[in-house]
Amino acid sequence: MLASKWVYLTVCALRRGRMRNGELARKLEGITPKMLTQTLRVLERDGLVRREIFPVIPPRVEYELTDLGRNLAGLLNQIRSWSEEHAPDIKAARTRASMDPQEDHATLG
Repeated sequence: MLASKWVYLTVCALRRGRMRNGELARKLEGITPKMLTQTLRVLERDGLVRREIFPVIPPRVEYELTDLGRNLAGLLNQIRSWSEEHAPDIKAARTRASMDPQEDHATLG
């Protein structure tokens, strides 16, 4: 579940507070309505997101992170920070690897 880019982006978007489905869709460029619904269901099932339905017409639904979801958002921030800090190192390693004729990268794994 955590490997999904949409889970990552949805949790990051909800860090700012409660949002309705349409707000999330606008924040998450490129997500289809079906994928947004599936992602929110998975996050709700796993206790990371709370869904609140308001008894009005038309129905209003809002999503927010639970304590567990906020905890995950903090970890995702740390991963993002690490990635930004080490991007030059990773880029340099990739350049070195692509220039090494001895290394058969297709067989690694």
